[in-house]
Amino acid sequence: MLFTLKKYIGGLLLPLPLLLLLMGLGIALVWFTRWQKSGKGLISVSWLVLLLLSLQPVADGLLKPIEDRYPTWRGEQKVAWIVILGGGYTWNPEWAPSSNLINNSLPRLTEGVRLWRENPGAKLIFTGAAAGGNPVSTAETGARVAESLGVPRSAILVLDTAKDTEEEAAAVKQAIGDVPFLLVTSASHLPRAMNFFHHAGLNPLPAPANQLAIDSPLNAWERIIPSPAWLMHSDRVSYETMGRIWQWLKGASGEPGQE
Repeated sequence: MLFTLKKYIGGLLLPLPLLLLLMGLGIALVWFTRWQKSGKGLISVSWLVLLLLSLQPVADGLLKPIEDRYPTWRGEQKVAWIVILGGGYTWNPEWAPSSNLINNSLPRLTEGVRLWRENPGAKLIFTGAAAGGNPVSTAETGARVAESLGVPRSAILVLDTAKDTEEEAAAVKQAIGDVPFLLVTSASHLPRAMNFFHHAGLNPLPAPANQLAIDSPLNAWERIIPSPAWLMHSDRVSYETMGRIWQWLKGASGEPGQE
């Protein structure tokens, strides 16, 4: 119940739904109350914030400091385990296997498979429970996609009971103890994930995937025209910031934004 409530409240506080709610409130003030000036101001401010968060320089300027916490793993230390955290998914057997991994999940998996090839004999651990109504878990979906890319089932361990990152850390600890392992997740999620895994007494080695914030060349129009792609980057900033605050309140990290 708490997990579902957390998801609903967190979802409503993300930029797009929150700003739409504020615009709706402003419209209601304009049409149905005498506080028309306040309503117009609320609509104008919400529109301006939505515009700014949909621009590449703003969105990626906010996201990059979070993603840059850990560099792409190029270390020489060999490991026996590579943990790939679950993310967005569905399961439709009629689709190409990789199409079932949504948003952040496919880049996590491809980075995990790359690292697996660099660590002969290592095993991949996929984590994540089933979404409501789905007979296949996110962990099992990741395992099936990895198999389609040539990873043998004997090199895969599925942990499919954990609903969030904190539970994923507990499941990994129960499965492999405190041996070092590569922890693969989205670059924006990795600082929070590292906190949870350290707090559980584990020894993760950070391996970010799915970097989104761009500081390499882009066409000029891509930087100045608002886009839902850039708004999604702003969404990641809000999501991870709320997650770090919640983590801090639970005592699983230090000050918000610090490990």
